[in-house]
Amino acid sequence: MVTRIFIWLGRLILAFVVLSLLAVGLWRFVPVPVTATMLMDENGFTRDWEPLSRIDRNMVSAVIAAEDSKFCEHSGFDAEAIEQAIEERMAGKRERGASTISQQTAKNVFLWQGGGFFRKGLEAWFTFLIEHLWDKRRIMEVYLNVAETGIGTYGVAAGAERYFQHSAAQLSESEASRIAAALPSPKTRAVINPTGFTRRYGNSIRARIGVVRRDALDACVYE
Repeated sequence: MVTRIFIWLGRLILAFVVLSLLAVGLWRFVPVPVTATMLMDENGFTRDWEPLSRIDRNMVSAVIAAEDSKFCEHSGFDAEAIEQAIEERMAGKRERGASTISQQTAKNVFLWQGGGFFRKGLEAWFTFLIEHLWDKRRIMEVYLNVAETGIGTYGVAAGAERYFQHSAAQLSESEASRIAAALPSPKTRAVINPTGFTRRYGNSIRARIGVVRRDALDACVYE
């Protein structure tokens, strides 16, 4: 009986590994048609897939400035950010996000929203896979096409049309920064006429876009 359990467990693990490899390999070349987050959104969803060549570089610089300044350096995980987040949790301080753009892409494409150690474990697995089977440009391209940018709105192309009535190919630094500022909480943070923290955060991101360009923190996306 025990032997049979281990055999079936081994088969399940093998099947999961094979299927996950196939899925990651497929989305390396094919636009992601839909995600679990989109399907589970009670508001429905609007999205428009755009290749990175038709997304303004300001948007790439803005999300790197806001979400993951070490995007071009790490292999999917920011050890320093994770360590700081753990220390803050132990000290009872407000927790900061430690997820990289790669981790967020893995979660958004292959998994579901919410926490839990099981989902985090799967997220780590898929992050490892996309970092090794995709390049940084593809990770950024997929991220910008599946990230929630507003209520029922997914991807920066749909976000640009919704908020600014033009394509993502011509986002100004200010527009890109405002979209990036709303990404952590797209259902509650305003992109048009933001106030308070969201406005200050957007201004901070816009200022850091210059640092991203100066220090070539987005070079891996365009090399």
